[in-house]
Amino acid sequence: MDENSLIYGLELQARALTPQYGESNEVCFFIATNSLKPTNQLHLISYDEEQGSIQSKVFEHALGEVWKLNSCPHNSRLLASVYNVQKGAQVQAHAALLTLPEDLSLPDGQELKSEYLPWGQEQTLACVVDNKVAVMQRAEASTRVVADVPVTSTGSAKHTVPFTTGKWSHHHQGHQFLALHDCSLSAYDVRDTQHCAWSISDAHSQMVRDLDCNPNKQCHLLTGGDDGYLRIWDCRMPKAPVFERSDHSHWVWSVRFNTFHDQLVLSSSSDCKVLLTCAGSVSSETQAQAGLDGAHFGGGETEERHKVLSDGLLQTFDQHEDSVYCAEWSNVDPWIFASLSYDGRVIISKVPKQYKYQIIF
Repeated sequence: MDENSLIYGLELQARALTPQYGESNEVCFFIATNSLKPTNQLHLISYDEEQGSIQSKVFEHALGEVWKLNSCPHNSRLLASVYNVQKGAQVQAHAALLTLPEDLSLPDGQELKSEYLPWGQEQTLACVVDNKVAVMQRAEASTRVVADVPVTSTGSAKHTVPFTTGKWSHHHQGHQFLALHDCSLSAYDVRDTQHCAWSISDAHSQMVRDLDCNPNKQCHLLTGGDDGYLRIWDCRMPKAPVFERSDHSHWVWSVRFNTFHDQLVLSSSSDCKVLLTCAGSVSSETQAQAGLDGAHFGGGETEERHKVLSDGLLQTFDQHEDSVYCAEWSNVDPWIFASLSYDGRVIISKVPKQYKYQIIF
């Protein structure tokens, strides 16, 4: 076991993990189980670095098996859940908003208050539903479609490949939503239902599984796909990625920029591994470095000259024994991240000290 890692085990299978974004003091993550048993669980875990321990609070998620979680960036007690419900021979996907109790010392098994959504900024939610992207305004209880995948050339809706997932852009004042569609991705301005801001066709040779926006560079985004590649794109130059790696040996399920040091990239895969990669050459820190070097005077030395690491694979984390569906950076500490494998193993890990010190000193 790596000295920088700590394991938290769930009793049930799981594939949904998200940081508790509204929390600003403690390293916290939500995990939800994905079991066919009647009652699933939502775990809120807190990592204490000084004590080297994990504390947890467990709630019932009686709505169904959870496939996706998203935490509200403005409210630490609010999160969205996408889950399956079986009705007869059919399995339907539903979404709900979940509100944690104000007093988290309530007994285990406390049922969460839920607010159902027909589909899923603080008052605006977006959800991909089949071949549509829908946006809901909670305050107005209204929903509108902002994107629609066109029917294929066969003219049959049966052959229309649906959206698979999506994410709000960190930029554009919260008006741009990014959606994955088979091997491609597109950006939509939610103020204009007819406007596709940009698109990248055939971003991967097989299905794109996940994407992330660089929080520090408006035009850069990160994708991972079934071809095992991790790629960084500049949406102004959609014909080819500006950075790519193929260190995974199976499908890439999760990709994330570090929210502070965006040269650090996290990815997880069905090969049971989590990889820490450096994309320093295309990071915002390279631009900052160039600015510092350009402003250099006399014989003094810039303190930031070692800030950008060399491109390439930095570290392989191989403590998982099943497909790793999620890997997420902490929103509180840029050197800590969590990963979740299907067997219910959650691992809290840290960026190795040698890379941390090279970046900050």
